Amino acid sequence: MTTILSLTKWGRGGSAKPRRRGGTFHLLFLNSSLPLLPTSAFAHASDRGHVLLLPTGYYLLGGAVAVAVSFLVLALLPASAPARLWRRRLALFEAGEGLRLAVSLLSFAVFAALVVAGFVGSRDPLSNPLPLTIWTLLWAGLVLVQGLLGDVWRWLNPWYGPWRLAGGLLGPRAPWRLPAWLGCWPALVLFFAFAWFELVDPAPDDPARLATAAGLYWLLSFLAMLSFGYRPWSRQGEFLTLFFTMVARFGVVERTGRRLELCLPGAKLFGAAPLAASGTAFILLALSSVSFDGLSKTFFWLGRFGVNPLDYPGRTALMGIGAFGLVLTFLLLAGAFLAAVWLGQRLAGDGIPFGRAAGLLVWSIVPIALAYHVAHYLTALLVDGQYALVALSDPFARGWNLIGTAHLHVSAGIVAGAHSAWWLWNAQAGAIVAGHVLAVLVAHGLAARLHGGARATVLSQVPLTFLMVAYTVFGLWLLSTPAV
Repeated sequence: MTTILSLTKWGRGGSAKPRRRGGTFHLLFLNSSLPLLPTSAFAHASDRGHVLLLPTGYYLLGGAVAVAVSFLVLALLPASAPARLWRRRLALFEAGEGLRLAVSLLSFAVFAALVVAGFVGSRDPLSNPLPLTIWTLLWAGLVLVQGLLGDVWRWLNPWYGPWRLAGGLLGPRAPWRLPAWLGCWPALVLFFAFAWFELVDPAPDDPARLATAAGLYWLLSFLAMLSFGYRPWSRQGEFLTLFFTMVARFGVVERTGRRLELCLPGAKLFGAAPLAASGTAFILLALSSVSFDGLSKTFFWLGRFGVNPLDYPGRTALMGIGAFGLVLTFLLLAGAFLAAVWLGQRLAGDGIPFGRAAGLLVWSIVPIALAYHVAHYLTALLVDGQYALVALSDPFARGWNLIGTAHLHVSAGIVAGAHSAWWLWNAQAGAIVAGHVLAVLVAHGLAARLHGGARATVLSQVPLTFLMVAYTVFGLWLLSTPAV
């Protein structure tokens, strides 16, 4: 096995940082000076810091076989077997919501302080706590916590507390109601705008630029909650809450009233209701956006547009290509998924409405989206997470040491060493394969609930399983192919 360690990256890719003090100084100087250039491109989250060259074929074949075998095993089991297994619960304890208001208000206060730090703190994205908190701790870390544990976001949500206080002054009733036909389309549009800002915008890590975007989004969402109600807008318009809620369905902790129960990963997906077309599109966008994030940095993708990856021109020069790729990836994934569901319904031949089938089976995409998220952002969490601890201890670059981590030595050895990189790549590959295997299990259980009969259940899942096998190969290829 040959491992290439990339110590510098361009665009939204971060890097495995050099451990020498001088190298770090030059890197920070470069990052802090980039906003002054007309083609600025900030180092965003650290993606993978190595490329696996050999034996790539064995990993791709092994992952595809694992997903295919899981389908064959399920085909031999009774259709109701997965549902019986996933219905099991272990009671933990009761937990009220007395502290939820206080925690949310504290979360809002921290968010407001981070926005201020974005304007007045360090211009270096690796020293300012706002980019590190949003892109690393929130978008990489909290998604992982939500997917493993459950809905932690409902406590950390920075809108809930201020909305409760404002409701006490203005009254609990919202003046307007969102029409039912609107569905989740507002959240989908805002999620796409977020993905565009993250993946296409030339400087998503610029602290002042990010502070402006985050502050305006919080304000507009808060006004929408006052106008339409907290719950309606959180379910139809606020994309972070909607995304975190969907991901939390995979977590092992379930809340039933005041009681917390332990369940198997993905168990809560079996009780999910079929989504409307907007909800289906929202989940598919969540997977396609992180897939394009990895694809956009590959030598393969850049070569299709005549871009020399060894002479990377910066994100400003690639904005058109990035926007095109973001839309194209979503359309291709959505088309492949809908075609697989349609063909599966034709094979089953029991007259189940196509829209209902697609809206229910799309929940099986959640484990895959979570797996891709873990695999794609794991390096960012391990490396940039250390920078976040340093920056949070001195948020305004005043020489403070609020939480005792201002002088923490940031080490890239956790991902840059040959032995560490080998384990890291296998952890990422394992996450992708495990996510697809669990997706096959969830899809089989949902199909059994949809069709009832064992034969119709198995036949309806054949095309979707082929799609999941292909996506497994695609995900492992993204990890192993050369990228800037």
